[in-house]
Amino acid sequence: MVEEKDWQGNFNSGEVIDYGDAVVMPGLIDVHAHLDDPGRAEWEGFPSGTKAAAAGGITTLIDMPLNSFPSTVSKETLKLKIEAAERRIYVDVGFWGGLVPENAFNSSALEDLLKAGALGLKSFMCPSGINDFPMTNASHIKEGLSILAKYRRPLLVHAEKQQEHEGYLDLDARSYSTYLKSRPASWEEAAIRELLTVSKDTRTGGPAEGAHLHVVHLSDAKTSLDLIKEAKSSGDSITVETCPHYLAFSAEEIKDGDTRFKCSPPIRDSANKERLWEALMDGQIDMLSSDHSPTVPELKLLDEGNFLKAWGGISSLQFVLPVTWSYGRKYGITLEQLTSWWSEKPAKLAGQDLKGTIAIGNHADIVVWDPEAEFDLNEDHPVYIKHPSNSAYLGSRISGKVLATFLRGNLVFKEGKHAPDACGVPILAT
Repeated sequence: MVEEKDWQGNFNSGEVIDYGDAVVMPGLIDVHAHLDDPGRAEWEGFPSGTKAAAAGGITTLIDMPLNSFPSTVSKETLKLKIEAAERRIYVDVGFWGGLVPENAFNSSALEDLLKAGALGLKSFMCPSGINDFPMTNASHIKEGLSILAKYRRPLLVHAEKQQEHEGYLDLDARSYSTYLKSRPASWEEAAIRELLTVSKDTRTGGPAEGAHLHVVHLSDAKTSLDLIKEAKSSGDSITVETCPHYLAFSAEEIKDGDTRFKCSPPIRDSANKERLWEALMDGQIDMLSSDHSPTVPELKLLDEGNFLKAWGGISSLQFVLPVTWSYGRKYGITLEQLTSWWSEKPAKLAGQDLKGTIAIGNHADIVVWDPEAEFDLNEDHPVYIKHPSNSAYLGSRISGKVLATFLRGNLVFKEGKHAPDACGVPILAT
């Protein structure tokens, strides 16, 4: 049962709504989403992205510092993000700052970014595809960790390290196998090996004690995962996430030219998918995120189908709860595990002590959903992301319908309708 507020945040005369056998659980926290506002709002803006989040049971998301323009790499560009979000967001939104070569050795610039409210920093160990967000190396990461240690905030790392190889250049660019060859698992392994040379600094007594490393969207469930597991056992402060698209799809089923499925790191083979599920169920993978990385259809090259040129990113923000549940039932996932992967551990990573659990004194961020309700993701299903045709999930039949979403006790989504006013607030570190 949930005591419901109306759209204006007023209690309905103490009315208690009985949702029967529906699940009532903490709202999801997505620590990895690209909303591209300001500067590229035609890809995805704060209003459309946060409406999609609310419709999917996400009550908090943390926006990545790149794909918007300019990238969020200074206190000034963070201010632009905050201004773009105010009074336009339907869920709470926090912000990661960017660690890039231009600020990595400028301690005052990084501290200003953190003091301005960035919840942590994000870096790439390979080209990001965004001109004003260049890649970092181990030296940049080490400098960033030394600053983050003072603020006890995390560094999130896209862990792929480009290796020289040309074995795919003369192959068919419409074939998914060609794209898979262009970004092999060895890229992830090489990056994580390099990353772990500095992660030991996060151990008790190390020069970066108090900092934390977080590996985003892990796709390789072989050596890369073993290296992270070993680092954890040695005392490194490190966590890792994967994404629903790596758990739902496998390379063998991706058709030639269907660039909706292009992302980086790539979706790998079915054996790798099984190992990811095993690692998630065993607790080796700590949490899940969407890595919602949208763009306009013309950059996805849906007509051309060129995997080597198309924009890489899975549009998924609205679907992650039912997708995780639908594909996870085969493996026996529990509601407690869903809450851990999507609420409790993401809240801890983002430093949000008042979110992630339903408890006295916490924010009343709640999703109500029916795990048995099946539905088809097609043109008849309301989809709130800006470019639904880009999503790899269209055409799927999944279970787990969101009935209502509450943000800080306010009803923000119910039965296909959003609150008339955006009541989400920017989340800033203090």
